[in-house]
Amino acid sequence: MKSSGLAIATIFACLVLMNGCASVKKGCANVKEGAKGLLGVSTKVLEDMRPQAMKESFKCDYAACWDKVEMILKRGKAYIYAKEPDKGLIAVYVSAEDTTPVGVFFTKIDKENTRVEVSSPSTFGKEKISKIVFQGLLKELSPKKEGKAEEKKE
Repeated sequence: MKSSGLAIATIFACLVLMNGCASVKKGCANVKEGAKGLLGVSTKVLEDMRPQAMKESFKCDYAACWDKVEMILKRGKAYIYAKEPDKGLIAVYVSAEDTTPVGVFFTKIDKENTRVEVSSPSTFGKEKISKIVFQGLLKELSPKKEGKAEEKKE
C-alpha cells in the first residue's frame, strides 16, 4: 500500500516537472498562467472569451471608470479575485459562493470615454455582471437631480 502511494506521488511529481519544463520553453508567462490555473484563479479563459463580451462605452475617463466599476462590483456582491491594470482587467466571481469567473475589461477610447467589456465562459455570469456594471455606471454617471422643484403659487 505504501509503495503504491509513493509510486503515484512520484508519477505526479514527474508530470508536474515535465509540464514545468515544457512551459519554460514557451516562456515565463505560461508558467505563471499554469500556476494560476492550478490555484483556480487564471484569467486566460476570460481573455479568450473577450471577443464574445458584452460591450458598452461610457463618458467617463479610464481611471474614474475603473474606480466606479470596482465600487459597483463590491456593492453588487461580486467577489474580486484579480486586478490586472496592465491588461485593463478586473476579474470576479459572480459571488463569494458562486465561483463562475467573469472578466471586466477597460479600453481607453479617448481622455473622456472608456469602453467596458464583460466576458465569461458562462452566459449567465456574463449577463448578470454586465447588468450590474452597466446599470451601475449609468446610474453613477447620470446627472444628479436636485430636490423637488417648488410648486408655483397662483
